[in-house]
Amino acid sequence: MTRITDYELFEVPPRWLFLRIVTSDGTVGWGEPIVEGRSHTVRSAVEELIDTYLLGEDPLRIEDHWQTMYRGGFYRGGPILMSAIAGIDQALWDIKGKHFNAPVYDLLGGPVRDRVRVYQWVGGDRPDDVGEAAAEKVDAGFTALKMNATPEIRRVDNPSAVQDAVDRLREVRNRVGPEVDIGVDFHGRVTKPMAKRLAKELEPADPFFIEEPVLPEHNDILPEITAQTSIPIATGERMYSRWDFKEVFENGSVDIIQPDLSHAGGITEVHKIAAMAEAYDVAMAPHCPLGPIALASCLQVDAVASNALIQEQSLDIHYNTGNDVLDYLVDTSVFDYDEGYVDLPSGPGLGIDIDIEYVREREEIDVDWHNPIWRHNDGSVAEW
Repeated sequence: MTRITDYELFEVPPRWLFLRIVTSDGTVGWGEPIVEGRSHTVRSAVEELIDTYLLGEDPLRIEDHWQTMYRGGFYRGGPILMSAIAGIDQALWDIKGKHFNAPVYDLLGGPVRDRVRVYQWVGGDRPDDVGEAAAEKVDAGFTALKMNATPEIRRVDNPSAVQDAVDRLREVRNRVGPEVDIGVDFHGRVTKPMAKRLAKELEPADPFFIEEPVLPEHNDILPEITAQTSIPIATGERMYSRWDFKEVFENGSVDIIQPDLSHAGGITEVHKIAAMAEAYDVAMAPHCPLGPIALASCLQVDAVASNALIQEQSLDIHYNTGNDVLDYLVDTSVFDYDEGYVDLPSGPGLGIDIDIEYVREREEIDVDWHNPIWRHNDGSVAEW
């Protein structure tokens, strides 16, 4: 019987953590366990989980390993543990697909689509020059974009802050026209009163969705916001398991969920979250401002989820300085974008071939990425 015999972790630019699991028959599986800005912490969690539960075990018993890692420590959930589990889970599915010489999506029941629509980021953390950037991305073939709604914003801000957000979105809409979808990310920066005001004022520009209109710890407020706007509401990048999503499904407050395949328990868990969402007529657009392993994992679930709407991807995103998504791949054509879509990876497992020598080379670079700490004019900490 094949056993898990070894593993390696690589912190690489721009801000990613890669996991390589090796089995006794030489099969290699790749995962991407990461919390942006907390790579050292997640690395320790991965090491503890593998050393405690997985070395010497059969890699194909994925569900049992997931349950053991999640339930075995008594304390469960949260970004660190669930991201560690997510990356391990991705690597185990990669191994299982290679074992059966099949894409992961074939092991999950087979694809319901041939390709997946993707969107492109524009404008940066403090959105700027969004009109020109949007036009360039549409000219490059993308049919959907996403931008931040605001820079830092006060709990109750002035009419100028609202108008600035309206002007930015209107500029993009005017540049790209009505056939391009524009997601607007509130990024949890916006408080309840400002979320209500912004949603009302942004509505005439027909956003694709409003993302994370309030912080996930305030999800109880979402029904009130939902009742006041026709704009679809999206959230979920900081929700880590099907239990975290229960409330928003049951209260009918979201239209699109955005679980992250590197944060929400991996392929195993997000596949289940997607099925729950389908039962509530909720679409899925997985969060993925990360690397190639995370994106490949997303596409496996998108392939089999009938309610998968669109996929985030991080090519040319403002965080990717030093390296980008394609740099670590032997064959970059797997993520060729055509008319705003990407074909399903056809290779076994996750369907990508990681360039291990290049990974080892880039690991030598010191990576110490942390998100910025923003402050309001009075010196108090602002939401980033």
